[in-house]
Amino acid sequence: MSRFASVAIGIPRRELFTYSVPEALREVAQRGSRVLVHFNRRKEAGVIVALSDELPPELEGTKILPILEALDSDPYFTDELLSFIEEAARYYFHPLGEVLKSFSPPVRRDQIASLKREGLLGEGEQLRGVKARSQERDYVVIRDEVGRRKLGAAQARVMQALLAAGGEADALVLMRETGATRATLRRLEEMGLLSQERRLRPADPFFAEEVARDVPPELTAEQSEAVEAIRAAIRGRSEAFLLKGVTGSGKTEVYLRAIEEARRQDKGAVLLVPEISLTPQLVGRFRARFGDGLAVLHSGLDASAREAAMRALRAGEIHVAIGARSALFSPIQNLGLIIVDEEHDSSFKQEEGFRYQARDMALLRAHRAGAVAILGSATPSFESMFGAERGRLRLLTLSERATGAKLPSVEIVDLRRYPMGRDGEKLISYPLAEALRGCLDEGGQAIVFLNRRGYLPALRCEQCGAPEECPSCSVAMTAHKSEGRLRCHYCDHSLPIRLRCTLCGADALTSFSLGTEKLEEALSSQLSGARIARLDRDVVSHRSVERILSDFRAHRYDILVGTQMVTKGHDIPNVTVVGVVLADQSLSFSDFRASERTFQLLSQVAGRAGRGERAGRVLIQTYQPENDAIVCAARHDFDGFYAKAIGERRDPAYPPFAHLALLRVDAADEALAERESSRLAALLGTHPALREERVELLGPAPAQLKKLRNRHRYQIFLRSGERGPLRRVLGDLVPRIERLRRVRVSLDVDPYSML
Repeated sequence: MSRFASVAIGIPRRELFTYSVPEALREVAQRGSRVLVHFNRRKEAGVIVALSDELPPELEGTKILPILEALDSDPYFTDELLSFIEEAARYYFHPLGEVLKSFSPPVRRDQIASLKREGLLGEGEQLRGVKARSQERDYVVIRDEVGRRKLGAAQARVMQALLAAGGEADALVLMRETGATRATLRRLEEMGLLSQERRLRPADPFFAEEVARDVPPELTAEQSEAVEAIRAAIRGRSEAFLLKGVTGSGKTEVYLRAIEEARRQDKGAVLLVPEISLTPQLVGRFRARFGDGLAVLHSGLDASAREAAMRALRAGEIHVAIGARSALFSPIQNLGLIIVDEEHDSSFKQEEGFRYQARDMALLRAHRAGAVAILGSATPSFESMFGAERGRLRLLTLSERATGAKLPSVEIVDLRRYPMGRDGEKLISYPLAEALRGCLDEGGQAIVFLNRRGYLPALRCEQCGAPEECPSCSVAMTAHKSEGRLRCHYCDHSLPIRLRCTLCGADALTSFSLGTEKLEEALSSQLSGARIARLDRDVVSHRSVERILSDFRAHRYDILVGTQMVTKGHDIPNVTVVGVVLADQSLSFSDFRASERTFQLLSQVAGRAGRGERAGRVLIQTYQPENDAIVCAARHDFDGFYAKAIGERRDPAYPPFAHLALLRVDAADEALAERESSRLAALLGTHPALREERVELLGPAPAQLKKLRNRHRYQIFLRSGERGPLRRVLGDLVPRIERLRRVRVSLDVDPYSML
């Protein structure tokens, strides 16, 4: 048996640490096992990534500490999952221990108590990280009929409640509802009327309501062709697909049939969605098809519920996981299928810590596991479309809506011709106001989209022209009328709304641009009596997304106003009109993907209209009506937009024609940040790959968001037409970065955000 283990510990260092494996732990301390170890005068949880009978030569003569305890009876990380995580960590140059810690279940409180009883944790010692409570609960189950037996009042209430609940119930809930005690339950158990058992059952709001099982619809010819191709791959060998389907074309039904095939082959499946909180309707469809044998992984789960779901997946009790990007790292058994819905969405890129792109890593995990991958979108990312053209992905197309409904007609409203609507209103043009009135008169519903938030989102001084900025982050602060405060949405600094300019002192602060609160007010003024709901990040912090969408779906509201959250795949048949305010605003971002993102955004929100029996109509307000992204979105012409826009990426080279890496340097002192970024750039300039012009250096330059949380930020871009030379540069650079102390340097491989 192996005597030494290489352990990854969740700290920002890339090396592994060697421990001896005590004889008593050799059966349970396996590759993928979580273990308790001594580290730097404290106790840490780590993961065994390798075992060996030989001590590394460089450690000969060194005192080797033993592993203290195994935290799992079986390895939490399967070899398939651990191998995938190792490769992902290498690709993004991130410490393996930190990655494994991110996707490990928390150590439960009952485990902590057990470690203390065994003397492995001293009084006051704690393991770092969240500690989950045990999710095992007591359940009460009827075993026999009462018959003629005489029961006390509390006992009778318990039995009646159990019968009403279908024969079983959570013990704590039962006692609370009936006024019974533990003694009451024990007495009924002694009488043979019921039994008590411990069960693992995570509570989840997505499962709060019953969902009737559905009847699968008849597939269209295009859906049938796509389903058969995917089924054949699941039964055969690993393959990756790009499912390009217009909005409403039935991509979800293709996903459902694919998962059904995976289950027939006794394989597990993972479905990734951009934001799980915005997709209760989608989860409902999967429950209607597969029942409650799903793990829905989302930020609303507490640590206990998440740990329970992961244990169920790891044990093979649940075979399907649905969630946002981190669900990709689920310990699912016999993985056979990974689906990335709305694969173009930027939320699949993690922007902090382990900066991975879940879409790309889904392809990697599927390939390594011999599984099938499906990337689905009405507006595929340029990287995925380019991959399909080069044969790396097999293209499947759904060109028509599954219901036979037509795509909505789209009208571009030139704000240079219609600067004001009725009564001088600047936000809602006359054509949009009339379309909304007509929609409501006919009993329809509407969505009005704005890619901003807040009331009078920014204030500037008419005297000196300066915006009112956050003192810590050098960004314009957002005004919120309901709070009466200006707020920074990066560091959360806030102050009361006022008229006096901080810079020049003049009483001349006024608004420019607009937000969803202001838009909601404008709509209320223009459409008297209309019931309006707002859906953006500020509202979500106070109200349930699901409740807002459910109320809108039930027509308790006539108009839904919001930011990008209203574009995310909602299927509401009664929506006949969609309005877009300031459609070109996202074109002004300093980002080579600005045009692509604008097209995707407009296409997605337009697709919310006309999904029922009545035709849909979309009005796009813009100051740039000739822009290709806007013109092609109005025509529902992805292919035309892609053909033109992809050519603009060739020179200068941007992805998918080049590979990028972004280095961000930040420090409390601006001069230090600037000096160290220049020093880092000079060091990079000496690398052979740069001297041979195989890698290009851009910068250093101040970051677009120059100051964030009181730290000054500079950035350096590296660009190469080949991945190999760029990775060699980064591989040589990372050890030097890790030795820096006075500044922080982060590395982002394949960056998405330029802020």
